[in-house]
Amino acid sequence: MGGISIWQLLIIVLIVVLLFGTKKLKTLGSDLGESVKGFKKAMSEEGEKDAEFKKSIESQSSNSNIQTDTKTKDKEQA
Repeated sequence: MGGISIWQLLIIVLIVVLLFGTKKLKTLGSDLGESVKGFKKAMSEEGEKDAEFKKSIESQSSNSNIQTDTKTKDKEQA
C-alpha cells in the first residue's frame, strides 16, 4: 500500500525522459559520473597525504627521542 510498484516507477521514468530528453539525461549522467570519480580521487589523495604526514611525525618523534637519549648519556658521562 505504501510502496512504489514497478508500473508506477516505469511511468515516472517515462515522464522524466519526456520532460528532459535522452540527450540531456545522458549528459547529466556523465557529469554525475565524472563528479563521483573526482571525489574518489580527491579522497584517495587525502589518504595518501595523511599517511605521509603520519610517517613524517613518527620520524620526527624518533629523531627527537634519539637526540634526547644522546643528551642524557652525555650528562651522565660528565
